Amino acid sequence: MGLRLLLVVAHPDDECFAFGGALALAAERGIETYVICLTDGQAATHRGAALSGEDLGRMRRQEFAESCAVLGVSRHELWDFADARLEFADFSTTAARLVAAMRAFRPQIVLTFGADGGLNTHPDHTMTSMFTTAAFHWAASGKRFPELGPVHAGERLYLLTTSYFAEGRPAPLPSPWTVAFDIRSVQARKHEAFMQHSSQRPLLESSKAMLEQFGHAEYYLLAAAKEPQAAIVGTDLFAGLAANG
Repeated sequence: MGLRLLLVVAHPDDECFAFGGALALAAERGIETYVICLTDGQAATHRGAALSGEDLGRMRRQEFAESCAVLGVSRHELWDFADARLEFADFSTTAARLVAAMRAFRPQIVLTFGADGGLNTHPDHTMTSMFTTAAFHWAASGKRFPELGPVHAGERLYLLTTSYFAEGRPAPLPSPWTVAFDIRSVQARKHEAFMQHSSQRPLLESSKAMLEQFGHAEYYLLAAAKEPQAAIVGTDLFAGLAANG
C-alpha cells in the first residue's frame, strides 16, 4: 500500500478553506487521502436556501462530497456529532471512533486543527484537535481500545497553524510552524472546492481580501512523531517517508 493521509475536521468547508492545499497537493502525488468531518454544519451562520437545520445539514453533506471530489480526496465521511456542541461530546467515545478509523486506514500522516481553534477560534475546531490528538496517540497503544483492531502508530501528527491574524476576529494564539506549503500551483483548485459550498458563499466573499493576501500558503506544526526528531522547518509533510503496508 502507498502513502496515506488522514484529515479530521469539524465542519463541511473546513476541508477546503483550511486544508485544501495540502489535500490537493497530496492527490497530485498519488497519495491516498481520507477526510473525516465530525458534524454536518447545521449551526452555520450562512444558511443558503435551507428552510431548517436538517435541510441545511443535507445541503452541506452534498457540498462536502462535491468539494472532496474537486480536491481529489480518495475517501470521505461525514459523522453525526452536533454542530457547535463538540465541547459537550463524550471525549473517550469520540476519540475511540477516530482510533478505529486510524487503525483501519493506517495513515502515515494525520492532519487536524491546532488547539487555538483556527483563525476564527471556533470551539469545535479546538475539540476536533483534542479528539484527534488523543486518538493519534491512543491508536498506537495496545492498552487503549484493544477491541478496535491492531494498533497503528502513525508517523506524524500535524496541526494547522497560521502566519497571520484575520482582521475583525478574536486573535488566536497560534503555534509556530514546521511545514510551510507554497500552494499556488493548486490555489485555483482550492478555490473551486470552496465554491462547491454554495451555502457558504458569503464567507468566501468576506474572506476574499484576506485570501488574496495570504492564501498562497498553508502552515502546519509537527505536534507528534513516531521517531524522535528535531523540529525543523520544511516543505513536505511526507519528507523521508516511504510507502508501507
